[in-house]
Amino acid sequence: MIAPTSVAGNWQSETMRFAPTLNVQMFGENDRSAQLENASESDVIICTYGLLNTESSRLGTVKWGTVILDEAQFIKNEATKRSKAAKGLQAEFRLIMTGTPVENHLGELWNLFDFVNPGLLGSAESFQERFLIPIETNNCKQTRQNLKRLIQPYLLRRTKAQVLDELPGRTEIIRKVVLSAEETALYEALRQKAMEKLNDTSKDGPGHIQILAELMRLRRACCHPRLVLPSWDMPAAKLALFLETINELVDNHHKVLVFSQFVDHLAILKTEIENRNISYQYLDGSTPAKARRERINAFQVGEGSVFLISLKAGGLGLNLTAADYVIHMDPWWNPAVEDQASDRAHRMGQKRPVTIYRFIAQGTVEEKIQALHREKRALADSLLEGADVSGKLSTSELLELIRS
Repeated sequence: MIAPTSVAGNWQSETMRFAPTLNVQMFGENDRSAQLENASESDVIICTYGLLNTESSRLGTVKWGTVILDEAQFIKNEATKRSKAAKGLQAEFRLIMTGTPVENHLGELWNLFDFVNPGLLGSAESFQERFLIPIETNNCKQTRQNLKRLIQPYLLRRTKAQVLDELPGRTEIIRKVVLSAEETALYEALRQKAMEKLNDTSKDGPGHIQILAELMRLRRACCHPRLVLPSWDMPAAKLALFLETINELVDNHHKVLVFSQFVDHLAILKTEIENRNISYQYLDGSTPAKARRERINAFQVGEGSVFLISLKAGGLGLNLTAADYVIHMDPWWNPAVEDQASDRAHRMGQKRPVTIYRFIAQGTVEEKIQALHREKRALADSLLEGADVSGKLSTSELLELIRS
């Protein structure tokens, strides 16, 4: 079993609970060579993706009965060492589990199938010509249906509604943030400067990376001007709405998960929460595994009204059903990633209705990203259920996000 660090411990405890006759071991806790040499048919060895990277040569020599990848989108990029290490594992049977089989483009789906069923979708080059370009560039519905028919026999898809009939309700609310005149002027200056820089490029036009860098700056400005202008000493509209919301929720005895993709944004929120003596927990990518578990358990038993979490570090694998409110401080490109983060609260064990707030700065790139959520939400669903499809954003589409 290969799993993210955040859920490896869950797999160990749940396997021991539901299959007590199996010998469950965490790979790396003891002598690694001896662990693999002495493994038998009734042994389950749980390995993190990090150890898969560093111990790939050792793990690749074992003939496993079954290899399972949890959160298999971790190997979505075929060029990464992690993906190559996973494909180097020898196994009689392979299984992958993921809630986001396609996060950005169809090439990721090809790579997952290249692990679980090599050859089914052909080579990466032939897949691109046969499926990726016709679907993502030309929006060819017939090609999309052909791909769906090809992969359907190998998929088992169960939605939350099918599995958890008794799960309480979930309400999603967009909260528009009206920027101050000073914030609007700063944002507009950054936007115009971005367009000038992008127009002043080679005759071939700006590249994908250049545009994304400018978009990142605009997105950070929407969160708090201090993220792009450290000397900023005036109020910030999104922070003000956040504090107003948090005060109201805490006063009414609610517990809240707060997600942002920017760690320095979380740092600003943390300072303000501390100044108001609101109890909280905190987690980002630098939090050690042991501390993660301790903070999660503390929150679940009542220590902290607010849990500040970076989207990438805490968007999956956590059980935080003590919370009944979720706040997304800034929109991510793919709404499925946000949905997975929201599911930390809206999952088995939750007894109360869950409310999800999305803070969106009005008149900015955040509104455009939110619109893209509606237009481009169904890349995975188009293959799994037959909805309309879209591909990754083109250079011209990215540029349109910056234009007024």
